[in-house]
Amino acid sequence: MPTLDRTDDVFVLDLGDTENRFHPDWLAAVEAALDEVEGAGRPSALVTTATGKFFSNGLDLDWLLAHADQSEDYVVRVQELFARVLTLPVATVAAMQGHTFAAGAMLSLAHDLRVMRADRGFWCLPEVDIEIPFTPGMSALIQARLTPQTAHVAMTTARRYGGGDALAAGIVDAAVEEAVRSAAVELAGSLAGKAGATLATIKQRMYAPVVAVLRDRTAPRG
Repeated sequence: MPTLDRTDDVFVLDLGDTENRFHPDWLAAVEAALDEVEGAGRPSALVTTATGKFFSNGLDLDWLLAHADQSEDYVVRVQELFARVLTLPVATVAAMQGHTFAAGAMLSLAHDLRVMRADRGFWCLPEVDIEIPFTPGMSALIQARLTPQTAHVAMTTARRYGGGDALAAGIVDAAVEEAVRSAAVELAGSLAGKAGATLATIKQRMYAPVVAVLRDRTAPRG
């Protein structure tokens, strides 16, 4: 399950040591961690990472199959997580130490910056292969955070990007060898003084169209 620690001005949210899929209990733990980060004041920043082979494999499809009657509320909750991370009043860095797929990849895009291992793990949007279309909100998030060409390739081909390829495509801001977490903490710490209402307002206005679609309960979910 996700855990939250703090190193000086930087909160470190560890998503877990499994596939870190978005089970409702997992989502509740992440939401509680974000509550703490938002209430911390300044200076502060957030690094989101994980332990093990995966950063996150995204939606908990097994849970969804067993709870089909709750799928609408589940997707609303996931999209609210994306919107919330996108507009947090602190600098955010995703430290991707392992595979980052599907909604896990979208969660990484909701962060301000991304650091990925250069030698291990893939970043991928596999929806075209698993035949699950992006919701309008998910599409808006991806297209707002990637260049048009990268978004097109990633969304329509399910290409798997290693660290070097992800850096070249502008998906990540840095590709490092083993010290992903420490590199992300250093980067986040350099931005901790930016936290506050002004940063929140800048993000909210910058991504207002994306947030509106992510929070639109009338938009199709599949």
